[in-house]
Amino acid sequence: QVHLVESGGGLVQPGESLRLACAASGSFFVFAVMGWYRQAPGKQRELVATITRGGTTNYADSVKGRFTISRDNAKKMVYLEMNTLKPEDTAVYYCNAASGQLNLNAWGQGTQVTISS
Repeated sequence: QVHLVESGGGLVQPGESLRLACAASGSFFVFAVMGWYRQAPGKQRELVATITRGGTTNYADSVKGRFTISRDNAKKMVYLEMNTLKPEDTAVYYCNAASGQLNLNAWGQGTQVTISS
C-alpha cells in the first residue's frame, strides 16, 4: 500500500526558506521517481521538481537555483529545500510517487506554503 505524508509547510516572508518533507511507506519507494508538485488557487497543478532513485533531478525553470530536491532511500524520505521564497511560490505542495514499472502514480494530501509579508 502506498502512503505519502507531507510536512513542513507554513507561512514565511519573502526571501526566507522552508524545508518540506515527504514520508513514504511501502516497498515501492526504491523503484519510484519522487516529485514535488504545487497548485496555487485557480491554477493547475504544476511540476516543481523530481528525483529518480539514482538521484537525477529535474526542476521547473521558476525554481531552478532556489529549490533543491533530495531523497533518502533508506529512510523513504523526500525533501524539498526552498530558498529565497517569493509570493508566487504560494501554493499547496504535493508529494508524488511515480513508476511505470509498478503502474504507480500516488499523491500525498498536500501541505500549504504561503509567502507573504
